[in-house]
Amino acid sequence: MAITHWDPFREVVALQNRVNSLFRDLNEGEEQVAGCRLVPPVDIYEDAQNVVLKLEVPGIDQKDLDVRIEDRTLTVKGERKFEAEEQEQNFHRIERHYGTFYRAFTLPNTVDTESVAASYNAGVLKLELTKKPEAQPKQIAIKVA
Repeated sequence: MAITHWDPFREVVALQNRVNSLFRDLNEGEEQVAGCRLVPPVDIYEDAQNVVLKLEVPGIDQKDLDVRIEDRTLTVKGERKFEAEEQEQNFHRIERHYGTFYRAFTLPNTVDTESVAASYNAGVLKLELTKKPEAQPKQIAIKVA
């Protein structure tokens, strides 16, 4: 029968590595699942004349939104305030995210930063940025010889 040396610290190190791996996996999945931060989703599309951004910001008052353009960077800041609700039950659940958010977008050179329209309807902030005239497509007439 062979005698083997038992090292208790080796098992502790193995356990610590397993726990670290578990927390590392949780941190990586935090961005995929809605985490603790309020990050409104955005749709960005463009047509011949405009670049349009639509941000979902339901439950945020228009006065709590701040939209700015500085050095070709469009920033949108806002805050969803927590409203204290009285419940008759002892338990209630809060799944919506509260607090401040900040989104920044680098604008292409084709956008005229002086011509921006913002509207807010049904919890959607819509930003329309007009393209510069030289960036818009031009129709060229074809002459028959």
